[in-house]
Amino acid sequence: AYTPYQAEASQGTLQAIFEYQTLIAELTGMDVSNASLYDGATAVAEAAMMAYVHTGRNEVLVAGYVHPEYVQVLRAFGEGRGIKVRKGDQPNKKTAAVIFQQPDFLGLLVDARGMTQAAHDAGALAIACVDPISLAILAPPGEYGADIAVGEGQQLGLSPSLGGPHVGFIACRRDLVRKLPGRLVGTAHDAQGRRGFVLALAAREQHIRREKATSNICTNHSLCALAAAVYLTYMGPYGLRQVAEVSFKRAHALAERLAALPGWELAFPARQFVNEFPVRVPKAAAVVRKLERKGILGGLAVNRWFRELKGVLTFTCTEVNDARALDELMAALS
Repeated sequence: AYTPYQAEASQGTLQAIFEYQTLIAELTGMDVSNASLYDGATAVAEAAMMAYVHTGRNEVLVAGYVHPEYVQVLRAFGEGRGIKVRKGDQPNKKTAAVIFQQPDFLGLLVDARGMTQAAHDAGALAIACVDPISLAILAPPGEYGADIAVGEGQQLGLSPSLGGPHVGFIACRRDLVRKLPGRLVGTAHDAQGRRGFVLALAAREQHIRREKATSNICTNHSLCALAAAVYLTYMGPYGLRQVAEVSFKRAHALAERLAALPGWELAFPARQFVNEFPVRVPKAAAVVRKLERKGILGGLAVNRWFRELKGVLTFTCTEVNDARALDELMAALS
C-alpha cells in the first residue's frame, strides 16, 4: 500500500489512484478526494482533525447513532490534540464539527440536511459518514451541503476481513483541500505537452509541514483503493443502483416477515431504512445463539454499545442474500 515518491516513475500506480479519487468524488458529490485512508474509522478521525485545524475549535459533536468503534478511534486521535468528543445534536461556538452517519449505525435514515444546517449555523463543519452503496439511491453529501464526506469502502468489491485490510475514503469541498490529509494525485503536462500524473499539493503533508500538518498519515491503502475503483467502474451508475435497490427490497421484505413473528417488532417503525434495520425481540441473546448453532450469522446485539437498546438486534440484507437465504433464516427462527 505504498504511494510512490518518485511520481514520474510510477505512472500506472498514480493513474489508478487518480481514477479512484475521481470516482469517490463523483459518488459523494464532493469536489476532491484523497488517495484513500485505512478504513472508515480513521476516515472519521482524520475528518475531525481537518475541522479542528480549519476552525481552531476543540470540540467535536457526535450526533445520533454513529458507529461506536469509529467514535473510539476518534477519541484516541483527538486525545493528543486536546479535542473533546461530545454526544448530542446541539452545536455551539466551541464546536469544530458535527459528525453524523447516513444511514446511522442502526441502519436508519437521519435528517442529514437538518444536521448540516445546524452545524453551519454554529460556524462548524458538517461531516457525513456514509455507506457508499446507499449513495446510488440516497442524496450524496455534496447535495445537502456537507463539508466533508467519509466512509468505509469494504462494500466496494472487497472481501470481509476481521481487522483489515479495508479502505477508508474521504472527500471534501475544494476550499478545504489544503487541510485534506494523505496523498493527493493530480495531473500535469511535461515539456512536450504530454499529460502525466503527479503527487499534488505535497507541501501540506507531514513530511514537509511537520507538526503543522493536519495529519501524520503518509501512505494509503492503494491496493484496496484499486479494487474499489475497479468495482465502481465495472458496476457503473446503473449497476450500483441495482445493487442498492435489490438490497433495499430484500431488507424490507425481511423486516415485514420478522415483525410478524410472535413478540417481535421493529424497534423504530416510523423510521426509514435502506438495507439494515433494528428489531426488538424477546430473549435476544438466545436468538443469536440459536442462529449460530444453525450456521447463520444472525442479528447484531447493539446493547453492548447502547444500553437503551436492550433486546434490539440489527439485521442486514445485501444483494447476496437471495430468497432462499431469507427462507432459511425464517425457518431457523420458527
